Amino acid sequence: MLDRFARPLIDPPLNRLGRRLARAGATADGVTLAGFALGLLAAGTIALGAPGWALLPLLASRLLDGLDGAVARATHPTDFGGYLDIWCDFAFYGAVPFAFAILDPANAIAAAFLLLTFYVNGASFLGYSIMAEKRGLSSDVQGVKSLYYSAGLLEGTETIVFFVLLCLLPGSFVPLAFGFGALCLLTAVARVANARNLLA
Repeated sequence: MLDRFARPLIDPPLNRLGRRLARAGATADGVTLAGFALGLLAAGTIALGAPGWALLPLLASRLLDGLDGAVARATHPTDFGGYLDIWCDFAFYGAVPFAFAILDPANAIAAAFLLLTFYVNGASFLGYSIMAEKRGLSSDVQGVKSLYYSAGLLEGTETIVFFVLLCLLPGSFVPLAFGFGALCLLTAVARVANARNLLA
């Protein structure tokens, strides 16, 4: 929901920095993997009992997640690069709830619910993207992407804000996870309804 407002603000500086990184020899896939490594470092830091410190690698990983596309646009975007980016994103999104379950076993049910809703929402998102590609649909509302992005109540910006809140308020993981998970399910249902209107 917030991505359409955030993209016009963050894309210009990201594109400028992406061009500089490309001139320095950075590759989009390298930036993607570096961001993924930082995301896993953040999850590991949470699991080891320091969610506040996890904010540093977490935010750095999300910065690199935005920069990989900018580097790709400054060089040569590839289908594999787009695939790698979305795979790393989903793996990172799963690692954070898992880390909170390790941090405190009392979080396990809420973490499992959150992972379930991520799975359901991700399936609605990726399935829609496949069908949209098949029909030749495109959209740049969320910026120039390697696959069709359907808008939803929860997108990348909301997820980053949610993860930041979890790190700042680890004692509130259970209610935050159940609340965000419920919104994920609402987003998935809305995407399915939208897909029905488009594809039926």
